[in-house]
Amino acid sequence: MKVDIIVADKSSLLKEYINFPHDLYRNDPHYVPELYMAQKEMFSRKKNPFFEHSEVESFLAKSNGKVVGRISAILNNNYNKYHNDNVGFFGFFDVIEDYDVCKPLLDAAVKWIKDKGCTAVIGPTNFSTNDTAGMLVDGFHESPKVMMTYNYPYYKDFMDKYGFRKEMDFLAYILYTDKVAEKSIRLAQSLEERLRRQGITFRSITPKSLKEDVEHVRKIWNNAWSNNWGFVPMTDRETKRLADELKMILSPDWCYIAEDNGVPVGFGVTIYNINEITKGFKNGRLFPFNIIKLLRKKKKTDYVRIIALGVNPEYRRKGIEAIFFSKNILAARRLGVKAGEVSWVLENNKEMNASALKLNSELYKTYRIFKYDINA
Repeated sequence: MKVDIIVADKSSLLKEYINFPHDLYRNDPHYVPELYMAQKEMFSRKKNPFFEHSEVESFLAKSNGKVVGRISAILNNNYNKYHNDNVGFFGFFDVIEDYDVCKPLLDAAVKWIKDKGCTAVIGPTNFSTNDTAGMLVDGFHESPKVMMTYNYPYYKDFMDKYGFRKEMDFLAYILYTDKVAEKSIRLAQSLEERLRRQGITFRSITPKSLKEDVEHVRKIWNNAWSNNWGFVPMTDRETKRLADELKMILSPDWCYIAEDNGVPVGFGVTIYNINEITKGFKNGRLFPFNIIKLLRKKKKTDYVRIIALGVNPEYRRKGIEAIFFSKNILAARRLGVKAGEVSWVLENNKEMNASALKLNSELYKTYRIFKYDINA
């Protein structure tokens, strides 16, 4: 197969780039299309604040005029500045089951990153760990939850064959509402009362408080996660963009702030698994009728996903995280939610992994970040 690698630097090529997965996964029962509008905005250098500090070059692989693969090469300057590193990233990687297509696609991304002076390539991240990230390597038995990635099993084989090696695994747990350890709920409720007497209280994030709470969340996130693998501080505009994307599916039933005498010290954000709804949206299009379907059904999903939880370091080991979990579980029971996904959790985050297992969660999906040393 003759393969041409071209830069997706025109609107028509970007459209092909965004639409390629719909064709690739057309017969896969677990595939969930990304919303076209959101993907288009993500690649917009005017609308996505990521481009204020970093660079991206996107490539298409074509054979006889047909798209057979795609990839983005990423220079995340904020990551390199924060970690005092010199690496590039790749993301939005999709390819047909043909290594002879995969290799020139990876070659193009690696060359672009090498030409930027980088010594290694890490990925997939779309565009950073503050966005969707990781390649599914275990747990292909069901559809991904909201804002989680999905791919064919052969992707890992292609990574290994090219010379990429495991850098870090992200773990996803499923917590069924009817299997939660009751002892954990009772303990969390006792802890909440004890913390209340110490001045630490919990409140919901509401539409009215959202604008102010977004800044609280950003500060706590950047403080709480600062020592975690792959962490990149979120800028003010990046945080606001994420909040704008999520506000339609945020609910006071699932989102909380912990405060010490009125000062925010922790947060927990859980969202409805709208993938259950959007799975049937042809080519990820919202308009004209799918937007109505989404708005009507967004609070009637069987699953939710705990997407972010952060507590300032000095307030850890007080049970605040357990209380966030408990509030979500009680909300799930009240609202008839079947289960929640806890993701993603770094494999080296012993405390978080232990907490998930104590609640009777089940490890059911694993996502991997790979690394390729350019000069090895």
